[in-house]
Amino acid sequence: MAQPATVLVIDDEVRSLEALKRVLADEFEVLVARSTEEATAVLAGEMVQVILCDQRMPGETGIAFLKRVREQWPDPVRIVISGYTDSEDIIQGVNEAGIYQYITKPWHPDHLLDRVREAADLYRMQHEAVGASEVKPSPARLNALVDARRKAERGLYEFDRIVHERSSPVAGVVALARRATRYDISVLITGESGTGKELLARAIHYGSGRTERRFVVENCGALPDELLESELFGCKKGAFTGAYQDRIGLFEEADGGTIFLDEIGETSPSFQVKLLRVLQEGEIRPLGAQRPRKVDVRVVAATNRDLLAEVAAGRFRRDLYYRLAAFPVHMPALRDRAVDIPAIAARLLDDINRNFHRRVAGFAPETLAAFADYAWPGNVRELANEIQRMVALSDSDEPLGTDLLSPGFRQQPASAAPAGSGAALRDRIEALERAAIEETMRRHAGNISRAADELGLSRVGLRAKIERYAVSREARDG
Repeated sequence: MAQPATVLVIDDEVRSLEALKRVLADEFEVLVARSTEEATAVLAGEMVQVILCDQRMPGETGIAFLKRVREQWPDPVRIVISGYTDSEDIIQGVNEAGIYQYITKPWHPDHLLDRVREAADLYRMQHEAVGASEVKPSPARLNALVDARRKAERGLYEFDRIVHERSSPVAGVVALARRATRYDISVLITGESGTGKELLARAIHYGSGRTERRFVVENCGALPDELLESELFGCKKGAFTGAYQDRIGLFEEADGGTIFLDEIGETSPSFQVKLLRVLQEGEIRPLGAQRPRKVDVRVVAATNRDLLAEVAAGRFRRDLYYRLAAFPVHMPALRDRAVDIPAIAARLLDDINRNFHRRVAGFAPETLAAFADYAWPGNVRELANEIQRMVALSDSDEPLGTDLLSPGFRQQPASAAPAGSGAALRDRIEALERAAIEETMRRHAGNISRAADELGLSRVGLRAKIERYAVSREARDG
């Protein structure tokens, strides 16, 4: 496994330094400095791939410091953070210092993390290119490498990545969702947990005219109202306890792009009113702000609840439902698309082989038959966990046999599957989800970001589930 990149963070304010380190520490080795003098000493003794520097500091600005760094240590990819506007002086200084990214305050954690990831990737690609040619690549070449990386990411989420056979009910779902890409309307994706609702939402985004802008995700069931509003709409410093600085919300972060609101059925009536206003007016009002801000965002929402039943019961607003469900799409449960299981299992095994550095040669016929007979209360997510466990238990690269199946799997044939989504099924799914979170956290040694990526959750959403399910301290600490 590749070593994490080393990031040097420079900021004279202790609170800002701590906030930046907290965002980056799960994925990177983070070094800190409270002055340019400290930063110079760090650079003299450490190999650093990315420098993240505040602009406004006593004695010397971030841009002035990074100009000096460029002359002495040209390799690290440089990012500057500033609350200043994009004046001509600032832009010229950014160019002279060879700064890769210019991030404005208030920054959003996910946005900042994405930019640092891109910078670390750029450093790696730059050095791979130098190693191959012994000539330092031009800025145009580096930009081409970054563009290629972004195109490759988009390729991961195209409709063709949704595995299904021609006779599968998912074929009709994909055909329907493709039509949604042509029109800028809200989409509501329904279906049980683990059926691939977020994958479908990403395909809709990357197949639409908004593909060049951001796709952001929020799990609406993971946060109390005040924090959810802050996450989505932003906040001003002091708007509530713990709001230590201005914060850009995900709606503003997704301006021009798409926001995916997962578990929308878990939101409270009071929050639903505020979300309805955003959808009606096309503007957000950050907590504590005096004026609203216009945003152009496409909303794709998802739920595992029957929202019309929730409307009838008075738990979900009818007007909000019709705003969200302008284009409804339903993802079928895995047990209702058994024809797809062999192809899905093969795709999952390819990914697991790559991650585990293994070459397991598929599945024994009786294993695929057992897969077809199983109820799959956890859907594709449960299938992935089962295959991952089987590979880990296997001592060879021979096809995986039924002897490697988990005991709980063998005790639950498809005939035992409940007709509806009652409390018993919900309890079983939650137990599976808790086990999956614990297993994933252990495997990633407690690294929240990597575990969240694998589980298809945001960092905030995973933290909320860890608290909700009381995930063991052993799993959290790795």
